[in-house]
Amino acid sequence: MINQEIAQIFRNIAEILEIKGDNPFRIRAYERAAQNIDSLTEDIANYIKEGRLFIIPGIGKDLAQKIQEYVATGKLKFYSDLKKSIPEGMLELLKIPSVGPKTAKLLLDKLKIRNLDDLGQAIKKGRLKGLAGIKEKTISNIIKGIELVKRGKERMNLAQAGFVAEEFISSLKNLPEVKKIGAAGSLRRQKETVRDIDILVISDKPKKVMGVFANIPSVREVLAAGETKSSVRTKDDVQVDCRVVEQRSFGAALLYFTGSKDFNIKIRQIAIKKGLKINEYGVFRKGKFLCGKTEEEIFKALGMDFVEPELRENTGEIELAQKSKLPRLISIKDIKADLHAHSDWSDGSNSIEEMAQAAKKLGYSYIAITDHSQSLKVAGGVSVSDLKKKKKEIEGLNKTMKGFRILYGTEVDIDSAGNLDYKDDILSQFDLVVAAIHTGFRQSKEQLTRRIKNACKNKYVHIIAHPTGRLWGARDAYDIDFEEVFKAARETNTAFEINAFPNRLDLNDHNARRAKEMGVRIAIGTDSHEASQLAMMKLGVATARRGWLGPEDVLNTLSVTQLLKAIKKS
Repeated sequence: MINQEIAQIFRNIAEILEIKGDNPFRIRAYERAAQNIDSLTEDIANYIKEGRLFIIPGIGKDLAQKIQEYVATGKLKFYSDLKKSIPEGMLELLKIPSVGPKTAKLLLDKLKIRNLDDLGQAIKKGRLKGLAGIKEKTISNIIKGIELVKRGKERMNLAQAGFVAEEFISSLKNLPEVKKIGAAGSLRRQKETVRDIDILVISDKPKKVMGVFANIPSVREVLAAGETKSSVRTKDDVQVDCRVVEQRSFGAALLYFTGSKDFNIKIRQIAIKKGLKINEYGVFRKGKFLCGKTEEEIFKALGMDFVEPELRENTGEIELAQKSKLPRLISIKDIKADLHAHSDWSDGSNSIEEMAQAAKKLGYSYIAITDHSQSLKVAGGVSVSDLKKKKKEIEGLNKTMKGFRILYGTEVDIDSAGNLDYKDDILSQFDLVVAAIHTGFRQSKEQLTRRIKNACKNKYVHIIAHPTGRLWGARDAYDIDFEEVFKAARETNTAFEINAFPNRLDLNDHNARRAKEMGVRIAIGTDSHEASQLAMMKLGVATARRGWLGPEDVLNTLSVTQLLKAIKKS
């Protein structure tokens, strides 16, 4: 979690500096560093130990010293001093999507609003009305934003939950007293957001395990300390529960604490009909223990095939397991490429070659480099004149990279009227065209649906990226008619994306499953802007699995030759 701690501190510094009217380039430097640190798939402390800190894009001497200070001491004096220059609750205000640094400063200067409670009270009393730049719509968006912030505080995204769990599991798994360890709960089911972390351990010496668990560095307070169960709260306000169970009951406990609640209720009903009792300790008949060591033997005792954790939501998987008709789910091993990645031709941090080499190391056989199109200036959109240079660079690299291919692609913007940012004669030159909405999120459902349908109908558009535009904790999904857009996608051979970026996971699992049911192919893309972010593919695969997708439903499982044939439009 230290990566995320540092990234959040740098983001906070950028926001405070903006409130204070500091140099825009300095502000951007902190923002860029935060983004790149947040995307690292390795503990930043390892970069320090191995002298690799400066290879992280955006990290110069000054920021490197700050990172080293925080890793060494857990504190950053510059940040502590800077926070004193603004009211204590101001940073929480800035988490509201509709409240940027300028608005926050306006609210402070004119209304003395210093925190969320002040803002809520001011809205109730109508004090925001009449402020320069604050309209009725702005107030409505702020109210929605406050709810988003509250929801975001209650849950964390799947990547964050994984980092928290890994810190605790890695601290415990090498203890000689620990025979087996694993995460349960909604994290094991790979839900897109997670409230708290459940960890199960097999050990004959639970007291030793609990002692180490309660003293892991990120623990802020111990909520409960028992011989076989303890609960702690981390410095990031995450509750982590650890239970030590007997070896014979590990599978039963794993099944029970993985859930979901609805799945467990249905399982218990099946057990009762068979004259059995099932709980976290095992499966019993008339008080006699039958099994519980593994989940597999429990499912067998219930007359069912093993149900993958991602499917355990009681949405039809139990009935199929009883008939041995569960689908084969996609796995990370099936993935042959990333179909949505950016380079330094637009707003990425790495060159095309660096992105390609990173993809090759992951075992992929190709990658699509899909830089932003020309009108998206904020993301360094590629001009038509520069496209020729980019294509030439890709062609040159493809001649030198054995057993690997780089696809010449684009993430073309769908404008507010539903038109594409490049004309057809330009789009026709790309190997792969990903189309996406980046503006006009507050249009009506009909307008947004029409924009996506128009993109599907273009004969050069192959994939619709992050189709609902959501950003967890910052922006809700916009409203589109999925039946209409999926129908258009099926009729035009257009795929829809599961965007694997942690705060997107868009399409979500429900919509991915509906896409499959309607005959729409899925592409999984990381939307990487830095080479290490390619590792986020596992989050997209997790969402695909929750959406009941198999390898045959996902374009990334095809070879490059098969892909180029599959995406052709008539």
